[in-house]
Amino acid sequence: MTAHDASRIPAPEDCVLKDLLEKQAARFPDRAFVRFWKGETWTYAETLDRVRRRAAALRRAGVGQGDHVLCWMGNGPDLLTAWFAINLLGAVYVPLNTAARGRPLEHILDDADAPTLIAHRALLPRLADLSPGKVTRILCVGDSAEAPPALPGVTVAPLEDVDPTPADLALDRPIKPWDVQAIMYTSGTTGAAKGVVSSYVQLYTMGPDAMAAVTEDDCCMICGPIFHCGSTLYVYAVLAHGGTMAMVPEFRTADFWPAIRDTGSTVVLLLGVMANFLLKAPATDQDRDHPLKKAFIVPFGEEAAAFHGRFGVDLYTVYNMTEIASPLTAGPGITEAGLAGLPRPCFELRVVDANDQEVPVGQVGELIIRSSRPWALCSGYYKNPEATVKAMRNGWFHTGDAFRKDESGRFFFVDRMKDVIRRRGENISSFELETEICAHPKVREAMAIAVPSAVSEDDVLAVVTPVAGETVDPAELIAFLAPRLPHFMVPRYVRVVDDLPKTASGKLQKHVLRTQGLTADTWDREAAGVRLQRERLT
Repeated sequence: MTAHDASRIPAPEDCVLKDLLEKQAARFPDRAFVRFWKGETWTYAETLDRVRRRAAALRRAGVGQGDHVLCWMGNGPDLLTAWFAINLLGAVYVPLNTAARGRPLEHILDDADAPTLIAHRALLPRLADLSPGKVTRILCVGDSAEAPPALPGVTVAPLEDVDPTPADLALDRPIKPWDVQAIMYTSGTTGAAKGVVSSYVQLYTMGPDAMAAVTEDDCCMICGPIFHCGSTLYVYAVLAHGGTMAMVPEFRTADFWPAIRDTGSTVVLLLGVMANFLLKAPATDQDRDHPLKKAFIVPFGEEAAAFHGRFGVDLYTVYNMTEIASPLTAGPGITEAGLAGLPRPCFELRVVDANDQEVPVGQVGELIIRSSRPWALCSGYYKNPEATVKAMRNGWFHTGDAFRKDESGRFFFVDRMKDVIRRRGENISSFELETEICAHPKVREAMAIAVPSAVSEDDVLAVVTPVAGETVDPAELIAFLAPRLPHFMVPRYVRVVDDLPKTASGKLQKHVLRTQGLTADTWDREAAGVRLQRERLT
């Protein structure tokens, strides 16, 4: 699609997963589509066959066109085939973070209106003592020694692929580009996670249409979780461009270059923290002995230029979030920290003040976005009209991110205007975290704030006040939170104070604590030897 027709909606065979996968399997039946590191390699034709078998199993389990289906598993064959099979049936893909637990998980189980949950068996014990919400059936994949909990009104059965019949794959109507492809839950600054309603047009605009650097000659390494939109868009770009992808279960510094070499990967998406981890590893004489040619680094920080110098890789970046569709891209040959790029043809961007008035060039304000392509942005937040209206007021999507624009029209990311904590590629709602901290019987009040990390992005500081007559032991508080929260939400730092700073009207003042930062009386769980990691699935 060229610049002059960028506002047009793409054809179904270019953006609707069912039509696109069938087209590419006919064009490139024997070409490798996905290489699972230390696992199988699937051709395009084999991928389509596996997806149809998985779709038939879902149809016989009761999944129909338009149904919402929750997916709770990590990178690998099961998640990929589940996602594709759900969309093949015209159903809506609703991925869950494998770190989800406690009340944040319970909220999504209820809010998503999904009767079916496809889950890795090892995750099911987390459902004990939770309400299953709208879930009435759980289809299990993977292995686990633990028995799933008994949940009222919920049936649990293995998900076993079957040979499809025409009736298994029949649709009530053709899937349209503007139909809902996914609902992806993203944490905000206040309240529970919101479900972002995304169309096939948005996914196409976010991935294939933006990722011209990912070609049919490339092998794209997927080392981030595909339950996040950041990796989802690269999977779709590979599919649309007829390339190959390599998939690893998760990013590990020690495994990164072996996986790149073993799979022949030529392009990769790296969060800034990942690039930093790789740069901090000891230099070796193999630093340039690899097939990698292109790296998208997001956000594009100070470490990016050093990455190019050490590993000899062309650098790119893209600005995106779950609600939008990669409106800014840059590269190759970029070096300036904070650069997000130039607007793509179907987008208009402004940097504005609190009243949506555009600020002068060089000044910092909030980035707002609109698109001339229908359905290129999200359709809003599921069952949350108030949040939708607030985010899309005056006809523009408000990102909540602080940007500046230079004289040449390039946009630079400055900071997050939202009160959200960003840790290791995950967004953390301070409201949700504070709610869980305050559930501790000895905690009276709590505030969670971001503090600078020595690695990248943020670390989490929890400042708490005790109940009268009680004391709060930081180590005991962490032990209380660990089974209730995703690992990345558990604070690294804890500070116990007598009172939290407030205005005369009683409103909490987080900016005071941000200014104070890490004080001498702050407890550091990592210094105390308490480290938490994502649960690894077999």
